[in-house]
Amino acid sequence: MGAAARLSAPRALVLWAALGAAAHIGPAPDPEDWWSYKDNLQGNFVPAWSLCAVGKRQSPVDVELKRVLYDPFLPPLRLSTGGEKLRGTLYNTGRHVSFLPAPRPVVNVSGGPLLYSHRLSELRLLFGARDGAGSEHQINHQGFSAEVQLIHFNQELYGNFSAASRGPNGLAILSLFVNVASTSNPFLSRLLNRDTITRISYKNDAYFLQDLSLELLFPESFGFITYQGSLSTPPCSETVTWILIDRALNITSLQMHSLRLLSQNPPSQIFQSLSGNSRPLQPLAHRALRGNRDPRHPERRCRGPNYRLHVDGVPHGR
Repeated sequence: MGAAARLSAPRALVLWAALGAAAHIGPAPDPEDWWSYKDNLQGNFVPAWSLCAVGKRQSPVDVELKRVLYDPFLPPLRLSTGGEKLRGTLYNTGRHVSFLPAPRPVVNVSGGPLLYSHRLSELRLLFGARDGAGSEHQINHQGFSAEVQLIHFNQELYGNFSAASRGPNGLAILSLFVNVASTSNPFLSRLLNRDTITRISYKNDAYFLQDLSLELLFPESFGFITYQGSLSTPPCSETVTWILIDRALNITSLQMHSLRLLSQNPPSQIFQSLSGNSRPLQPLAHRALRGNRDPRHPERRCRGPNYRLHVDGVPHGR
């Protein structure tokens, strides 16, 4: 996305079916079924979603590394799985690829900027129609081919995701960027192999997966950048601590092509690729960006336990 596009991108949400809904005879359709983003239009038709248009701490943002404040006191990120493999349902929502974990095992993340333990609620995969564009966040005005978002709610203060989305310190989202290369991340390979991805070709298709090792999604070593923001989908609640992992993952061009063949419609309707439905960038304004790596010395490698994911109390990787 160019500089001009970034400046003109609307902050509000586009509801594709606004005109159709106005002329609809019978019960009004659920807004959750027909909202979408589009760069050249804007609108705000649902009062409960007003933050999408007027909020001051909205996401995603363009992270300029020169604005990142080095915080040497940020602890490493911790993942707790109880020593069990992850299982759940891979789902084509019509807007993105979603993985919904089963109720057991409970997967929690803590550490970094988080003051509480947060429970994994969803893994979301957003991707673009072309390489180098498709992530919601950007780093120094550069996008990535895809973005994986691990969406969590604060289980210590709130009983469920809905309650947490309305309260302070409610949500935490870990984002990992994805490039197209000759190799592939082992966790994403499980989701994107041909036998799996073809099971969710159309909207509302779902496929159950098990024996997943979530720690394999993360790089062996990495830094992170954190800021306070919002959900990037309605109702755009401003209760999110975002944690952006600064080392990108890889998937192959064949895997990316398979993603772009997923349809946002059911099989009875014309094909429209699931790609490209990411929210436009939002103003960072005066919000702080903090990181556990010193931006003044980008050449320094991430070494030591502070730059590894701690899984059930043990640093992951060599």
